Amino acid sequence: MSVIDVRKAITRAHREEWARVVAALTRHFGDLDIAEEATAEAFATAVERWPADGVPANPGAWLTITANRKAIDRIRRENKRGAKQKEAQLLYDDAPPEPLGAIHDERLRLIFTCCHPALAMETRVALTLRMVAGPTVPEIARAFLVQESAMGQRITRAKAKIKAARIPYRVPPAEDLPDRVSGVLAVLYLVFNEGYLATGPGTDPVRHDLTAEAIRLTRLIRALLPADGEAAGLLALMLFIEARRTARVSGSGELVALVEQDRGAWDTALIAEGHRLVRERLAAGVAPGRYQILAAINAVHTSARDVRDTDWSQVVALYDQLVRLDPSPIVALNRAIAVAELDGPEVALAAVDRLQDKLAGYHAYHATRAYLLRRLGYSQKSRAAYDKAIDLAGNTAEIAYLTRRRDQLG
Repeated sequence: MSVIDVRKAITRAHREEWARVVAALTRHFGDLDIAEEATAEAFATAVERWPADGVPANPGAWLTITANRKAIDRIRRENKRGAKQKEAQLLYDDAPPEPLGAIHDERLRLIFTCCHPALAMETRVALTLRMVAGPTVPEIARAFLVQESAMGQRITRAKAKIKAARIPYRVPPAEDLPDRVSGVLAVLYLVFNEGYLATGPGTDPVRHDLTAEAIRLTRLIRALLPADGEAAGLLALMLFIEARRTARVSGSGELVALVEQDRGAWDTALIAEGHRLVRERLAAGVAPGRYQILAAINAVHTSARDVRDTDWSQVVALYDQLVRLDPSPIVALNRAIAVAELDGPEVALAAVDRLQDKLAGYHAYHATRAYLLRRLGYSQKSRAAYDKAIDLAGNTAEIAYLTRRRDQLG
Protein backbone atom coordinates (compact mmCIF):
# COMPACT_ATOMS: atom_id res chain seq x y z
CA MET A 1 0.00 0.00 0.00
CA SER A 2 1.39 3.39 -1.00
CA VAL A 3 2.06 6.19 1.46
CA ILE A 4 -0.85 8.12 -0.04
CA ASP A 5 -3.18 5.15 0.47
CA VAL A 6 -2.06 4.81 4.10
CA ARG A 7 -2.72 8.50 4.71
CA LYS A 8 -6.17 8.12 3.22
CA ALA A 9 -6.81 5.12 5.47
CA ILE A 10 -5.75 7.10 8.54
CA THR A 11 -7.96 10.03 7.53
CA ARG A 12 -10.90 7.68 6.98
CA ALA A 13 -10.28 5.98 10.32
CA HIS A 14 -10.21 9.34 12.08
CA ARG A 15 -13.56 10.25 10.57
CA GLU A 16 -15.18 6.91 11.31
CA GLU A 17 -13.58 5.87 14.60
CA TRP A 18 -12.70 9.01 16.58
CA ALA A 19 -16.03 9.28 18.42
CA ARG A 20 -16.27 5.52 19.00
CA VAL A 21 -12.80 5.36 20.57
CA VAL A 22 -13.34 8.47 22.73
CA ALA A 23 -16.70 7.12 23.90
CA ALA A 24 -15.26 3.67 24.69
CA LEU A 25 -12.41 5.14 26.74
CA THR A 26 -14.72 7.55 28.53
CA ARG A 27 -16.92 4.62 29.50
CA HIS A 28 -13.91 2.62 30.73
CA PHE A 29 -11.83 5.29 32.48
CA GLY A 30 -14.48 7.88 33.28
CA ASP A 31 -12.25 10.81 32.33
CA LEU A 32 -12.72 12.98 29.24
CA ASP A 33 -9.14 14.28 29.36
CA ILE A 34 -7.68 10.79 29.41
CA ALA A 35 -10.07 9.60 26.71
CA GLU A 36 -9.34 12.48 24.35
CA GLU A 37 -5.56 12.54 24.82
CA ALA A 38 -5.17 8.76 24.61
CA THR A 39 -7.25 8.68 21.44
CA ALA A 40 -5.14 11.43 19.91
CA GLU A 41 -1.98 9.52 20.87
CA ALA A 42 -3.36 6.36 19.29
CA PHE A 43 -3.87 8.18 15.99
CA ALA A 44 -0.37 9.65 16.23
CA THR A 45 0.95 6.11 16.70
CA ALA A 46 -1.02 5.00 13.64
CA VAL A 47 0.67 7.74 11.61
CA GLU A 48 4.06 6.34 12.70
CA ARG A 49 3.40 2.61 12.38
CA TRP A 50 0.87 2.02 9.64
CA PRO A 51 3.15 3.10 6.76
CA ALA A 52 5.64 0.39 7.80
CA ASP A 53 3.37 -2.26 9.31
CA GLY A 54 0.39 -1.81 7.00
CA VAL A 55 -3.17 -0.76 7.78
CA PRO A 56 -4.73 -3.25 10.23
CA ALA A 57 -7.69 -5.32 9.11
CA ASN A 58 -9.84 -3.70 11.79
CA PRO A 59 -8.59 -0.10 12.25
CA GLY A 60 -11.21 0.69 14.90
CA ALA A 61 -10.19 -2.24 17.11
CA TRP A 62 -6.50 -1.43 16.68
CA LEU A 63 -7.07 2.20 17.64
CA THR A 64 -9.22 1.29 20.65
CA ILE A 65 -6.65 -1.18 21.99
CA THR A 66 -3.80 1.26 21.39
CA ALA A 67 -5.67 4.15 23.00
CA ASN A 68 -6.54 1.95 25.98
CA ARG A 69 -2.84 1.14 26.48
CA LYS A 70 -1.92 4.81 26.14
CA ALA A 71 -4.45 5.71 28.82
CA ILE A 72 -3.09 3.07 31.21
CA ASP A 73 0.48 4.21 30.53
CA ARG A 74 -0.48 7.79 31.35
CA ILE A 75 -2.08 6.78 34.63
CA ARG A 76 0.99 4.77 35.58
CA ARG A 77 3.36 7.57 34.58
CA GLU A 78 1.57 9.98 36.83
CA ASN A 79 1.81 7.45 39.67
CA LYS A 80 -1.68 8.47 40.73
CA ARG A 81 -3.61 5.37 39.82
CA GLY A 82 -5.65 5.41 43.03
CA ALA A 83 -6.53 9.08 42.61
CA LYS A 84 -7.43 8.58 38.97
CA GLN A 85 -9.68 5.67 39.83
CA LYS A 86 -11.38 7.86 42.40
CA GLU A 87 -11.77 10.64 39.83
CA ALA A 88 -13.24 8.11 37.43
CA GLN A 89 -16.28 7.78 39.67
CA LEU A 90 -17.14 11.35 38.75
CA LEU A 91 -18.06 10.16 35.27
CA TYR A 92 -18.28 6.38 35.41
CA ASP A 93 -21.76 5.19 36.25
CA ASP A 94 -22.17 1.47 36.94
CA ALA A 95 -25.82 1.78 37.93
CA PRO A 96 -28.30 -0.13 35.74
CA PRO A 97 -29.02 1.97 32.67
CA GLU A 98 -32.38 3.56 32.13
CA PRO A 99 -34.60 1.41 29.89
CA LEU A 100 -34.25 2.85 26.41
CA GLY A 101 -35.74 0.09 24.32
CA ALA A 102 -33.64 -0.51 21.23
CA ILE A 103 -31.67 2.69 21.74
CA HIS A 104 -28.18 2.11 23.08
CA ASP A 105 -25.25 4.05 21.71
CA GLU A 106 -22.05 5.04 23.49
CA ARG A 107 -21.73 8.17 21.37
CA LEU A 108 -25.18 9.25 22.48
CA ARG A 109 -24.05 8.87 26.10
CA LEU A 110 -20.98 10.96 25.29
CA ILE A 111 -23.11 13.71 23.75
CA PHE A 112 -25.42 13.91 26.76
CA THR A 113 -22.43 14.00 29.10
CA CYS A 114 -20.88 16.92 27.24
CA CYS A 115 -24.25 18.69 26.92
CA HIS A 116 -25.11 18.69 30.61
CA PRO A 117 -26.95 21.85 31.77
CA ALA A 118 -24.18 22.52 34.30
CA LEU A 119 -22.22 23.82 31.31
CA ALA A 120 -22.95 27.00 29.39
CA MET A 121 -24.67 26.37 26.05
CA GLU A 122 -21.75 27.57 23.92
CA THR A 123 -19.43 25.37 25.97
CA ARG A 124 -21.61 22.30 25.52
CA VAL A 125 -21.59 22.73 21.76
CA ALA A 126 -17.84 23.29 21.51
CA LEU A 127 -16.91 20.39 23.79
CA THR A 128 -19.21 17.90 22.13
CA LEU A 129 -18.13 18.93 18.66
CA ARG A 130 -14.55 18.23 19.73
CA MET A 131 -15.33 14.91 21.41
CA VAL A 132 -17.81 13.50 18.92
CA ALA A 133 -16.76 14.90 15.55
CA GLY A 134 -13.04 15.24 16.25
CA PRO A 135 -12.25 18.55 14.51
CA THR A 136 -9.24 20.46 15.80
CA VAL A 137 -9.60 23.40 18.16
CA PRO A 138 -8.72 25.87 15.34
CA GLU A 139 -11.46 24.36 13.15
CA ILE A 140 -14.02 24.68 15.95
CA ALA A 141 -12.88 28.24 16.61
CA ARG A 142 -13.53 29.11 12.95
CA ALA A 143 -17.00 27.58 13.17
CA PHE A 144 -17.75 29.79 16.19
CA LEU A 145 -16.02 32.87 14.74
CA VAL A 146 -13.82 33.20 17.86
CA GLN A 147 -10.09 33.18 18.59
CA GLU A 148 -8.36 29.79 18.79
CA SER A 149 -6.95 30.51 22.28
CA ALA A 150 -10.40 31.42 23.61
CA MET A 151 -11.88 28.21 22.20
CA GLY A 152 -9.10 26.10 23.70
CA GLN A 153 -9.73 27.63 27.12
CA ARG A 154 -13.47 27.07 26.74
CA ILE A 155 -13.03 23.35 26.06
CA THR A 156 -10.50 22.92 28.86
CA ARG A 157 -12.79 24.62 31.38
CA ALA A 158 -15.71 22.46 30.23
CA LYS A 159 -13.87 19.23 30.97
CA ALA A 160 -12.82 20.55 34.37
CA LYS A 161 -16.43 21.52 35.11
CA ILE A 162 -17.64 18.01 34.27
CA LYS A 163 -15.32 16.61 36.93
CA ALA A 164 -16.19 19.26 39.49
CA ALA A 165 -19.94 18.86 38.94
CA ARG A 166 -19.69 15.04 39.11
CA ILE A 167 -21.56 14.66 35.83
CA PRO A 168 -22.22 10.95 35.08
CA TYR A 169 -21.56 9.32 31.74
CA ARG A 170 -25.06 8.25 30.75
CA VAL A 171 -28.21 9.12 28.84
CA PRO A 172 -30.40 10.96 31.38
CA PRO A 173 -33.66 9.43 32.65
CA ALA A 174 -36.78 10.06 30.61
CA GLU A 175 -38.13 12.83 32.85
CA ASP A 176 -34.93 14.89 32.35
CA LEU A 177 -34.67 14.45 28.57
CA PRO A 178 -36.82 17.44 27.49
CA ASP A 179 -34.62 19.86 29.45
CA ARG A 180 -31.44 18.36 28.04
CA VAL A 181 -32.28 17.98 24.39
CA SER A 182 -31.78 21.57 23.14
CA GLY A 183 -28.04 21.49 23.74
CA VAL A 184 -27.75 18.10 22.08
CA LEU A 185 -29.64 19.28 18.99
CA ALA A 186 -27.40 22.34 18.72
CA VAL A 187 -24.36 20.07 18.75
CA LEU A 188 -25.75 17.71 16.14
CA TYR A 189 -26.56 20.65 13.87
CA LEU A 190 -22.97 21.87 14.11
CA VAL A 191 -21.63 18.36 13.49
CA PHE A 192 -23.82 18.19 10.39
CA ASN A 193 -22.65 21.61 9.20
CA GLU A 194 -19.02 20.64 9.78
CA GLY A 195 -19.58 17.76 7.37
CA TYR A 196 -21.59 19.78 4.89
CA LEU A 197 -19.22 22.76 4.87
CA ALA A 198 -15.99 20.92 5.64
CA THR A 199 -12.91 23.11 5.78
CA GLY A 200 -9.15 22.66 5.82
CA PRO A 201 -6.41 21.78 3.32
CA GLY A 202 -7.27 18.75 1.21
CA THR A 203 -10.68 18.41 2.84
CA ASP A 204 -13.46 16.80 0.84
CA PRO A 205 -16.11 19.42 0.00
CA VAL A 206 -18.75 17.29 1.74
CA ARG A 207 -17.87 14.83 4.50
CA HIS A 208 -20.67 12.29 4.19
CA ASP A 209 -19.42 10.41 7.25
CA LEU A 210 -20.20 13.41 9.48
CA THR A 211 -23.52 14.26 7.85
CA ALA A 212 -24.64 10.63 8.05
CA GLU A 213 -23.58 10.35 11.71
CA ALA A 214 -25.41 13.56 12.61
CA ILE A 215 -28.58 12.28 10.91
CA ARG A 216 -28.27 8.90 12.63
CA LEU A 217 -27.92 10.46 16.07
CA THR A 218 -30.75 12.91 15.39
CA ARG A 219 -32.98 9.95 14.52
CA LEU A 220 -32.06 8.45 17.90
CA ILE A 221 -33.02 11.69 19.66
CA ARG A 222 -36.34 11.77 17.79
CA ALA A 223 -37.00 8.17 18.84
CA LEU A 224 -36.26 9.15 22.45
CA LEU A 225 -38.56 12.19 22.22
CA PRO A 226 -41.12 11.59 19.44
CA ALA A 227 -43.24 14.58 20.49
CA ASP A 228 -40.36 17.06 20.49
CA GLY A 229 -40.95 19.50 17.64
CA GLU A 230 -37.38 20.70 17.39
CA ALA A 231 -35.99 17.16 17.12
CA ALA A 232 -38.37 16.55 14.22
CA GLY A 233 -37.53 19.94 12.72
CA LEU A 234 -33.79 19.36 12.86
CA LEU A 235 -34.14 15.91 11.31
CA ALA A 236 -36.26 17.37 8.49
CA LEU A 237 -33.74 20.16 7.93
CA MET A 238 -30.86 17.69 7.70
CA LEU A 239 -32.79 15.47 5.30
CA PHE A 240 -33.57 18.38 2.97
CA ILE A 241 -29.91 19.42 2.86
CA GLU A 242 -28.63 15.85 2.54
CA ALA A 243 -31.06 15.26 -0.33
CA ARG A 244 -29.18 17.89 -2.36
CA ARG A 245 -25.70 16.61 -1.51
CA THR A 246 -24.82 14.95 -4.80
CA ALA A 247 -26.01 17.98 -6.78
CA ARG A 248 -24.12 20.46 -4.63
CA VAL A 249 -20.60 19.76 -5.95
CA SER A 250 -19.72 19.40 -9.64
CA GLY A 251 -17.58 16.68 -11.13
CA SER A 252 -14.64 19.08 -11.10
CA GLY A 253 -15.06 19.70 -7.38
CA GLU A 254 -16.72 23.11 -7.59
CA LEU A 255 -19.64 24.24 -5.48
CA VAL A 256 -22.92 24.37 -7.38
CA ALA A 257 -25.21 27.09 -6.05
CA LEU A 258 -28.84 26.22 -5.31
CA VAL A 259 -30.07 28.20 -8.31
CA GLU A 260 -27.82 26.16 -10.63
CA GLN A 261 -28.36 22.68 -9.18
CA ASP A 262 -29.88 19.84 -11.19
CA ARG A 263 -33.05 19.29 -9.21
CA GLY A 264 -33.55 15.98 -10.94
CA ALA A 265 -30.49 14.73 -9.05
CA TRP A 266 -32.01 15.45 -5.64
CA ASP A 267 -32.94 12.45 -3.47
CA THR A 268 -36.73 12.42 -3.66
CA ALA A 269 -37.12 9.91 -0.82
CA LEU A 270 -35.27 12.13 1.64
CA ILE A 271 -37.22 15.18 0.47
CA ALA A 272 -40.52 13.34 0.88
CA GLU A 273 -39.55 12.29 4.42
CA GLY A 274 -38.60 15.87 5.25
CA HIS A 275 -41.94 17.17 3.97
CA ARG A 276 -43.82 14.58 6.05
CA LEU A 277 -42.04 15.77 9.18
CA VAL A 278 -42.82 19.42 8.38
CA ARG A 279 -46.49 18.63 7.79
CA GLU A 280 -46.67 16.70 11.07
CA ARG A 281 -45.34 19.71 12.96
CA LEU A 282 -47.78 22.06 11.24
CA ALA A 283 -50.65 19.75 12.15
CA ALA A 284 -49.54 19.77 15.79
CA GLY A 285 -50.60 23.41 16.04
CA VAL A 286 -47.64 24.33 18.28
CA ALA A 287 -45.54 27.44 17.69
CA PRO A 288 -42.44 26.31 15.78
CA GLY A 289 -38.88 26.63 17.02
CA ARG A 290 -35.72 27.55 15.15
CA TYR A 291 -35.10 24.20 13.47
CA GLN A 292 -38.72 23.83 12.43
CA ILE A 293 -38.66 27.21 10.71
CA LEU A 294 -35.39 26.40 8.96
CA ALA A 295 -36.92 23.12 7.83
CA ALA A 296 -39.98 24.99 6.53
CA ILE A 297 -37.73 27.33 4.53
CA ASN A 298 -36.03 24.35 2.95
CA ALA A 299 -39.43 22.77 2.31
CA VAL A 300 -40.35 25.82 0.23
CA HIS A 301 -37.13 25.54 -1.77
CA THR A 302 -37.55 21.81 -2.41
CA SER A 303 -41.20 22.25 -3.41
CA ALA A 304 -40.23 24.36 -6.43
CA ARG A 305 -39.55 22.37 -9.58
CA ASP A 306 -37.52 25.30 -10.89
CA VAL A 307 -35.81 28.12 -9.01
CA ARG A 308 -38.12 30.56 -10.80
CA ASP A 309 -41.07 28.86 -9.11
CA THR A 310 -39.74 29.55 -5.60
CA ASP A 311 -42.22 31.35 -3.36
CA TRP A 312 -39.81 34.04 -2.15
CA SER A 313 -42.49 35.92 -0.23
CA GLN A 314 -43.05 32.79 1.86
CA VAL A 315 -39.30 32.39 2.37
CA VAL A 316 -38.93 36.00 3.58
CA ALA A 317 -41.97 35.62 5.85
CA LEU A 318 -40.40 32.54 7.43
CA TYR A 319 -37.11 34.38 7.90
CA ASP A 320 -39.01 37.22 9.57
CA GLN A 321 -40.39 34.66 11.99
CA LEU A 322 -36.92 33.17 12.50
CA VAL A 323 -35.31 36.54 13.21
CA ARG A 324 -37.68 37.01 16.13
CA LEU A 325 -36.45 33.74 17.64
CA ASP A 326 -32.81 33.99 16.59
CA PRO A 327 -31.70 37.58 15.84
CA SER A 328 -28.18 36.47 14.88
CA PRO A 329 -26.24 38.24 12.10
CA ILE A 330 -26.00 35.01 10.08
CA VAL A 331 -29.79 34.64 10.06
CA ALA A 332 -30.04 38.28 8.98
CA LEU A 333 -27.54 37.59 6.19
CA ASN A 334 -29.53 34.64 4.89
CA ARG A 335 -32.73 36.68 5.06
CA ALA A 336 -31.08 39.39 2.93
CA ILE A 337 -30.39 36.84 0.18
CA ALA A 338 -34.11 36.04 0.03
CA VAL A 339 -34.97 39.76 0.15
CA ALA A 340 -32.82 40.27 -2.95
CA GLU A 341 -35.16 37.97 -4.89
CA LEU A 342 -38.30 39.65 -3.56
CA ASP A 343 -37.40 43.36 -3.28
CA GLY A 344 -34.25 43.62 -5.36
CA PRO A 345 -30.48 43.62 -4.73
CA GLU A 346 -30.27 47.27 -3.64
CA VAL A 347 -32.56 46.72 -0.67
CA ALA A 348 -30.72 43.53 0.20
CA LEU A 349 -27.29 45.18 -0.04
CA ALA A 350 -28.31 47.88 2.44
CA ALA A 351 -29.33 45.15 4.90
CA VAL A 352 -26.07 43.24 4.35
CA ASP A 353 -23.89 46.33 4.83
CA ARG A 354 -25.43 46.85 8.25
CA LEU A 355 -23.87 43.53 9.30
CA GLN A 356 -20.29 44.50 8.51
CA ASP A 357 -19.12 44.99 12.09
CA LYS A 358 -20.38 41.55 13.13
CA LEU A 359 -19.48 39.49 10.05
CA ALA A 360 -16.33 41.11 8.65
CA GLY A 361 -14.38 37.87 9.20
CA TYR A 362 -17.03 35.59 7.71
CA HIS A 363 -16.47 34.55 4.10
CA ALA A 364 -20.19 34.18 3.30
CA TYR A 365 -20.76 37.84 4.18
CA HIS A 366 -18.29 38.95 1.53
CA ALA A 367 -19.56 36.37 -0.97
CA THR A 368 -23.10 37.71 -0.53
CA ARG A 369 -21.91 41.30 -1.01
CA ALA A 370 -20.03 40.24 -4.14
CA TYR A 371 -23.18 38.62 -5.54
CA LEU A 372 -25.36 41.67 -4.83
CA LEU A 373 -22.79 44.16 -6.13
CA ARG A 374 -22.50 42.04 -9.26
CA ARG A 375 -26.25 42.22 -9.84
CA LEU A 376 -26.14 45.99 -9.39
CA GLY A 377 -23.37 46.31 -12.00
CA TYR A 378 -20.57 47.39 -9.63
CA SER A 379 -17.92 45.10 -11.10
CA GLN A 380 -14.85 46.50 -9.34
CA LYS A 381 -16.50 46.47 -5.91
CA SER A 382 -17.82 43.00 -6.62
CA ARG A 383 -14.34 41.77 -7.53
CA ALA A 384 -12.90 43.16 -4.28
CA ALA A 385 -15.63 41.42 -2.30
CA TYR A 386 -14.96 38.13 -4.11
CA ASP A 387 -11.24 38.47 -3.30
CA LYS A 388 -12.03 38.88 0.38
CA ALA A 389 -14.43 35.92 0.36
CA ILE A 390 -11.82 33.72 -1.33
CA ASP A 391 -9.20 34.71 1.25
CA LEU A 392 -11.50 33.73 4.12
CA ALA A 393 -13.11 30.59 2.64
CA GLY A 394 -11.72 27.27 3.84
CA ASN A 395 -13.72 24.93 1.62
CA THR A 396 -12.06 24.01 -1.67
CA ALA A 397 -15.38 23.72 -3.51
CA GLU A 398 -16.45 27.20 -2.41
CA ILE A 399 -13.07 28.68 -3.34
CA ALA A 400 -13.34 27.21 -6.85
CA TYR A 401 -16.87 28.56 -7.24
CA LEU A 402 -16.02 32.04 -5.97
CA THR A 403 -12.91 32.20 -8.13
CA ARG A 404 -14.86 31.35 -11.26
CA ARG A 405 -17.55 33.91 -10.47
CA ARG A 406 -14.93 36.59 -9.83
CA ASP A 407 -13.06 35.80 -13.04
CA GLN A 408 -16.28 36.06 -15.04
CA LEU A 409 -16.39 39.75 -14.18
CA GLY A 410 -13.59 40.35 -16.67
